[in-house]
Amino acid sequence: MDFEIIRKEGHSVIKVLSNKLDTNNAPELKSELVVLGNESVRNIILDISECKYVDSSGLSAILVANRLCEDAIGTFILSGLQPDVEHLIRISMLHTVLLITKTVDEAEQLLEQKGKL
Repeated sequence: MDFEIIRKEGHSVIKVLSNKLDTNNAPELKSELVVLGNESVRNIILDISECKYVDSSGLSAILVANRLCEDAIGTFILSGLQPDVEHLIRISMLHTVLLITKTVDEAEQLLEQKGKL
């Protein structure tokens, strides 16, 4: 498995352990996301700090995560964008739709602040 899933109180962190999120591993990520959704996980942080490359399948998996969290009235945060991946996110205008942080710590702080509202 190219992912590490860390379940924490109130959210789960999925860390992509591969340097690519593409057609080879994006379907597996989508499956893991659906499992988390079925387990009533509402808040997901996707850490892609190891990824230097994301293709359309990877973007699709990211959007599935965002939709699952929205449907559960939760929060999806994308974290750790490398320069090429950030460029792709900006070109596809996903930075206007997604919550993005530099680190998982920032994402967890954001979730904590949001929980206090």
